[in-house]
Amino acid sequence: MPLVERSRECEAAKAIVGRRVARPLDRVLSFSLLRLRGCYRHAVCGCFRSRSSALAKFAIHSVRRLARRRLQRVLPLVCVALSACERTPLNYLTASGPASRSILQLTWGLTAVSSAVVVIITGLLLWAIFRPRADGGSVASVSRTHAGMPWIYIGVGISTIVLFICSAWSLVTLAHVGSPSTKPALSIEVIGHQWWWELHYRGDPIDRNFSTANEIHIPVGQPVQVRLSTRDVIHSFWVPQLNGKTDTIPGQTNVTWLQADTPGAYYGQCTEYCGLQHAHMGLVVVAEPQEKFAAWWAQQLSAAAPPGGPAAAGQDLFMQHCSTCHSVRGTLAGGGLGPDLSHVAGRMRVPSGVLPNTRENLSHWVAHPQSIKPGALMPNPVLKDDELKLVIAYVETLK
Repeated sequence: MPLVERSRECEAAKAIVGRRVARPLDRVLSFSLLRLRGCYRHAVCGCFRSRSSALAKFAIHSVRRLARRRLQRVLPLVCVALSACERTPLNYLTASGPASRSILQLTWGLTAVSSAVVVIITGLLLWAIFRPRADGGSVASVSRTHAGMPWIYIGVGISTIVLFICSAWSLVTLAHVGSPSTKPALSIEVIGHQWWWELHYRGDPIDRNFSTANEIHIPVGQPVQVRLSTRDVIHSFWVPQLNGKTDTIPGQTNVTWLQADTPGAYYGQCTEYCGLQHAHMGLVVVAEPQEKFAAWWAQQLSAAAPPGGPAAAGQDLFMQHCSTCHSVRGTLAGGGLGPDLSHVAGRMRVPSGVLPNTRENLSHWVAHPQSIKPGALMPNPVLKDDELKLVIAYVETLK
């Protein structure tokens, strides 16, 4: 959705939520603060002396004004969450695999327990503040008795039981997401770079191995082992709808796994700050039926077809300007500094999940990479407009 339309939708949602939330909240504040007007006011000495309507009115006005300011700050966040939650690529509130489903259940469970604790404590605190007093509000002497000890025992006992259950639930979830229940169908090596993902598929026999970048394909309903490492700094691999986060640490290989129960595209992101373009280090996991996955694998093994027409001239320019850093199977381009561009035209997004893979975006990325990802290792190539069109014509044949 365009940014302007989303902004208008957010403003409309803000107005609706504001009318439905602000008015009831104002009634609650009015009722509560009117109760305060009937109470004795606390003086500097710490004692209740007299009913001060002016002080009560000032307190009511101040608290109402503060509440409205806080509400105005929260409402934009609420409307964005309500209007965009279904369109958010990194939506961790929906699960599409067994690992993410266990994590989501634990998330909702711990959220419910935490919310219940807040509600209970808030209710007891409000009851203690506003409950009627038989002595008319006078300050009673404080004496130490043991009449309240049973309540302390009950509270500590219930808290211990709840914490034990939550801890056990967390440990069971960690064990479940640590490894799949069945043997993985295949293994993928994922290497983090600043700021893209290098992928190596391991086949049997070895001549079925190939490399790609930024877009992972997996078969539906089968666990896939993912071996994570890095060539520079610490990154973190996260596909929220399929599994939790796993760091990539220099000199170490960490192992996680992915499994999708339904076909579709699932977006991931590096979640460990790794430099200037950390926010633009994304990836896509495409889950597809076994037949389509096998066809995709066979296509990845195939070499690039010889181009014709303008694309042939574009290939020559590509070899002059791009082959030092990038590789294309079946050609002389064998660079290893940048992503493998074999079949790059068939990927959903470029570069590294930033933009949809269209001719316009691809042209802009090739011509001005530093304007899209400042600090990336890819320099701005020296290409004329007609040369750029020829290079793009060649790249679009790499499907």
